[in-house]
Amino acid sequence: MAADQTAEKATGQTTARARGIDRVIALMEHLHRLRTPTRIADIARDTGTPRSTVYELVNTLVEARWLETRDEDGAVYFGPAMHYYGSDYLNSVDLIRKARREVNHLAEVIGETSQFCMLDGDKYLVVLNEPGRRMFRISSDIGIKVPIPWTASGRLLVDHMTADEIRAFIPADDFTLPDGRRIVEQEFLRDMAEAREAGYVRTTGLVDRFTTCMAAPVRDTQGRCIATICFVVPADTEADQQALMIDALKDSAAKLSMAR
Repeated sequence: MAADQTAEKATGQTTARARGIDRVIALMEHLHRLRTPTRIADIARDTGTPRSTVYELVNTLVEARWLETRDEDGAVYFGPAMHYYGSDYLNSVDLIRKARREVNHLAEVIGETSQFCMLDGDKYLVVLNEPGRRMFRISSDIGIKVPIPWTASGRLLVDHMTADEIRAFIPADDFTLPDGRRIVEQEFLRDMAEAREAGYVRTTGLVDRFTTCMAAPVRDTQGRCIATICFVVPADTEADQQALMIDALKDSAAKLSMAR
């Protein structure tokens, strides 16, 4: 009997710890989605976590410098430790470290916003973003998940999949753009095949009707696209300038592919 009670107690403690970890993850994900300092009461309401629990978690994370308070209302946001951890991660991944040099070089030489992008589950995200010299810059936020069909890069990142695999992988709702327009599946598949053949992809007017995105694939030793490097430019950019940008992207992507 005593052994059973001890086992039950240990199981309860393990479950409680796991629940606490889940709540920390939910808190961090919530702040990442909002991308702004947020009051503890709002965090508790939005995540469905008891306010006393959120206060306890926040106090612990503030002490660890994972979070910090930002104003007199007690709003909290990511603290300096998160920057250090993120920097450590970026420096530890060989491909991302090399991609950072290419992204910075492209933005400096071409003068337009340059990005390095990958998949996260069934979504696309920007891993690195370097603004260009243009006064009015076009960019996407790092780490924000976006439906694959909304992006130029998405047409390369899934180009190893069959049509059936793509249907199973990409949620059906992700083919609907923010303004309600629907991306026709067959057009997406056609774009994907053409992009693979050409070695780059260019799209205009998807999420933003006045924006053109050009991307080239970074491939592993099996030829699978594991990342893209791209430019985001105004849609009225001259055709000859776009051609130069595409050549630059393909050169950078080839360097990163060989680096694998």
